[in-house]
Amino acid sequence: MANVNVKDYQRETHTTKSRLSWLWAEYSVIIAFIILFIGSSILNPRFLDMNNQLNILMQVSIIGIIAMGMTVVMLSGGIDLSVGSVLALAGVISVLALNASGSVLVGVLTALLVGSFAGFLNGLMVAKGRIASFIATLGMMAGARSIALYIADGGSVSGEVTGFTSIANSDFWIFDVPVLIFFAMTALVYVLMHKTRFGRYVYALGSNEKAALLSAIRVDRMKIGVYTLIGTLVGVAAVIETSRLNSISSSSSGAQYELDAIAAVIIGGTRMTGGRGKIIGTLFGVLILGILNNMMNLMNVSPHLQGFVKGLIIIIAVVFQKRE
Repeated sequence: MANVNVKDYQRETHTTKSRLSWLWAEYSVIIAFIILFIGSSILNPRFLDMNNQLNILMQVSIIGIIAMGMTVVMLSGGIDLSVGSVLALAGVISVLALNASGSVLVGVLTALLVGSFAGFLNGLMVAKGRIASFIATLGMMAGARSIALYIADGGSVSGEVTGFTSIANSDFWIFDVPVLIFFAMTALVYVLMHKTRFGRYVYALGSNEKAALLSAIRVDRMKIGVYTLIGTLVGVAAVIETSRLNSISSSSSGAQYELDAIAAVIIGGTRMTGGRGKIIGTLFGVLILGILNNMMNLMNVSPHLQGFVKGLIIIIAVVFQKRE
């Protein structure tokens, strides 16, 4: 009788541990977000101020949009290091088109087209050229930045059309328009990845490319589509970045955005090897980065150390992923 009770106890303990492991694996980023939010509230009362909360959302909107595209790329088993440089290039060319045409719509469409085309080229190099995504996008990072510097003569270009700045400096209810665009892009990518055939194929591609190919999935087209998608989202981010200050810097705009986007995706639980991850996880990963940046600023942490903190968080997130 005693042995039966011991076995029942062991079985219940094992079941409890399994449930806790599943709970942590599925919701670890949300749990981390809650803990960080509560801890920040305790450490600094100014953190809970409504204006500060809205400011956090505004600050993460551009990186958040890029991170949604980065999630799709990483789910497919790739990576894109060119997002910051492509943003600068799209911004420079869009402002020139804006000034030449006098039309805000032309400026916006130009940014989207430049971003999409750069992403399309990345996809071609990865899919048709059989170049590793790290190398292909590293080359695009250098090339796009160089072209932006050449066009802008190493400086900044400013918009000359009234109304362009209203894109990033308007608000609806209590939210700034960039925040609403960020939420809209998150919703669109969520539906695309979790409710459509495209999303299922991306997961299949990231899990096992050979199996996906044998399953009659057009792997090359999927790769091109994935990189074109992130390029388009970078174009959206370029519009917001340019509109916010009515100018874009060919040298500094978009600098290290790839690091922040990749950090948000990894913190959100997406595997570097692809095939596993969620858009909602990336959303909370972006918010976690936003809170960390905000708290470091509120606590007067040196900006020179903030990159170290982000790098440390990426390493910790990867270590936890390997233990799952």
